[in-house]
Amino acid sequence: MRLFIALDIDDAIRERIALFMDGVAPFAPDARWVKAESLHVTLKFIGEQPDSSVNQIRGVLQSVSVPRTEIHLRGYGFFPTSKSARVFWIGMEAGSQLAALAAAIDDATATLGIPNEDRVFSPHLTLARSRGGSGSPRSLTTDKPNRAFARLQEKLASRPTPEFGTMTPREFFLYQSQLSPKGSKYTKLAAFALK
Repeated sequence: MRLFIALDIDDAIRERIALFMDGVAPFAPDARWVKAESLHVTLKFIGEQPDSSVNQIRGVLQSVSVPRTEIHLRGYGFFPTSKSARVFWIGMEAGSQLAALAAAIDDATATLGIPNEDRVFSPHLTLARSRGGSGSPRSLTTDKPNRAFARLQEKLASRPTPEFGTMTPREFFLYQSQLSPKGSKYTKLAAFALK
């Protein structure tokens, strides 16, 4: 079972992002675009786990106690760099509580032997990935300039910075991810309230 932990996106913000994606997707027709209904803020990717581990993970996540925080979704960027872009994303501005939530989740799941994250938490919403090659946001030794998002970058440079809205999540979720040729399907397995 492939698992991850994430925040959901408010419906009104999801609708604004969907309209934005409809408007810009034609400028990167070869990219794999995420379905708007699948958008989420990943706090921790766990990966493959036996079905029997779900209750243990649920148990340690119930101990996570972090205050709610306001999240403002605005702007965009490309991973790992704009010249060798593989991932197109929307940015987020949030208080220190969001990073604290990700760290608390990381610490809680580490008690079950799930490896800690080895990179700094960088909240974002992935909108599209270039086809072929890695979808990793990290720089790789095989990176080379590519043009997958070149036309999109040109079009966005002439537009004002997009603003999608502000939300204050009340809970986070344990999700199951099922991969298929038609894209990933996400199922919420459990919800955990924020203070």
